[in-house]
Amino acid sequence: MAILTIWIVFWVEVKFGVNLNDYGIYPRKLSGLKGVLFSPFIHGSVAHLYNNTIPLAVLMAFLFYFYRSAALRVLIFGTLVSGLLTWIIARPSYHIGASGVIYLLASFIFFKGILAKNYRLVALSLIVVFIYGSMIWYIFPVKDGISWEGHLSGFATGLVLALITKVKVPEVRKYDWERDDYREEEDPFLQHFDEQGNFIESNVGEDGQNIEIRYHYKKSEKD
Repeated sequence: MAILTIWIVFWVEVKFGVNLNDYGIYPRKLSGLKGVLFSPFIHGSVAHLYNNTIPLAVLMAFLFYFYRSAALRVLIFGTLVSGLLTWIIARPSYHIGASGVIYLLASFIFFKGILAKNYRLVALSLIVVFIYGSMIWYIFPVKDGISWEGHLSGFATGLVLALITKVKVPEVRKYDWERDDYREEEDPFLQHFDEQGNFIESNVGEDGQNIEIRYHYKKSEKD
């Protein structure tokens, strides 16, 4: 829904020839506070919009699939806090775009996965680093025309939320043989093998008695 909304807003700007940049974040002015709510939906060009759409869609999918219990809270609260932080620290200019939210999500997913110490979530953190790790440079003023302050605010907010937000960690599935009460002699699969590892097949003969067949495996031609 959020992805569709930012495209609709951009279409309205193009269709009706309006410029909504004034609804972005303008630091340290009360009128600029409205951008905390509206700036993620406003983009300056098709390239700007396109570059934000795919990462936003991917990271939101990760968030809502792996952190469902806290996803909405992280998204809403994180967007507001990072927007306020941008309003406090940024240069006097209109700051627009969803890139701050992207940094928020990437930061939260990465750090929460590492802190959770769950192999699935750690793997997710590594995927985020592999795909979006190069974004880290843009929390610094390395390129003109981008809101590195918004990126930094989103990144810092994601880190803090990863530290303080409690999530339901997926339970690690344990196989029968990993359980504390596991007894090897009661394992129905292992009962098909003898102490030497030879397979035992049981058949019922014509007289109704069990016939036990053992398959011996040779390690070499000499056996």
